[in-house]
Amino acid sequence: MQLDTVRAIVTGGVSGLGLAVAQHLVAHGGKVALFDVNDDKAAAAVAALGEANARYFRTDVTDEAGVVANVEAAHTFLGGLNAAINCAGILGAGRVLGKEGAMPLKNFAGTVMVNLVGSFNVAKAAAALMQHNAAGDDGERGIIVNTASVAAYEGQIGQAAYSASKGGVVAMTLPMARELSRFGIRVMTVAPGIFWTPMVDGMPAEVQQSLGASIPFPSRLGKPEEFADLVAYILQNRYLNGETIRLDGAVRLAPK
Repeated sequence: MQLDTVRAIVTGGVSGLGLAVAQHLVAHGGKVALFDVNDDKAAAAVAALGEANARYFRTDVTDEAGVVANVEAAHTFLGGLNAAINCAGILGAGRVLGKEGAMPLKNFAGTVMVNLVGSFNVAKAAAALMQHNAAGDDGERGIIVNTASVAAYEGQIGQAAYSASKGGVVAMTLPMARELSRFGIRVMTVAPGIFWTPMVDGMPAEVQQSLGASIPFPSRLGKPEEFADLVAYILQNRYLNGETIRLDGAVRLAPK
C-alpha cells in the first residue's frame, strides 16, 4: 500500500501518537478521519492537517452503533477506507488492593473496554467495509494496526488493568489476521515503550529524566514521529501480518 493511497481512520487522532500518525500520512498524500472525544484539540488538529485532508468525528470507541455510524461517515468523507489505526487508549492505573481497599470492578472493566474492546470495535467495523474494496497487489484490501504496550509483557505494580487490556490486544492480533486473510486484510500491532505523550508532558522534569535514563539505547523517551514512521512502514510492507512489534529502545519495565 502506497502512502498516497491511504484512506485511514485514526483513533485517538487529535493528540499524541494518533496525531503523529495522522500528520505523517497527510504529509505523504494520505487522507485521515480522526476519531476521538477531545473536542478541544480537534479543531487545531484539523486546521493543521487541512480540512481537505482530515475530518474529526467525535467517537466513543466503546459504543458499537456509534462506531459503525462514524466508520460509514468516514468512508464517505475519505472516498474509501483501506486502513484503521487504533491509538485511542487510557492508562487506567490503580492497584488491585489500594489504600482505599480493593479496586472497584468498574475501574478494571472501564480500562479493558476502551483499550481492548474499543480496538476490536473499530477494527471489526472497518473490516466490514474494507472487505468490499477492490483487491490491490497480492489481493490486499486493507490493514488494521492496533496499539498495545510493553506493559502487555512486563506490567508494573498498579498496571493490572492496563496490562490486561494491552495483553488482550496482542493476543487477538494473530487470530484476527488469520481470519481476515481471506479478505486480503492484514492485522498488525505495535507495542510502544515510554514515549513523549501529553501524559508524560505533565510529569515533573526529574521524572521525565528518570524515565529516559531507564531506556538502554537510545536513553531517551520515544518520539511520536518514530511511532508514526513504524506505522507507515507497516502500511507499505504487505508481508508484515499477524505480528506485534515492540518499539521501545530495549526497555524492560521494572516492577515499579
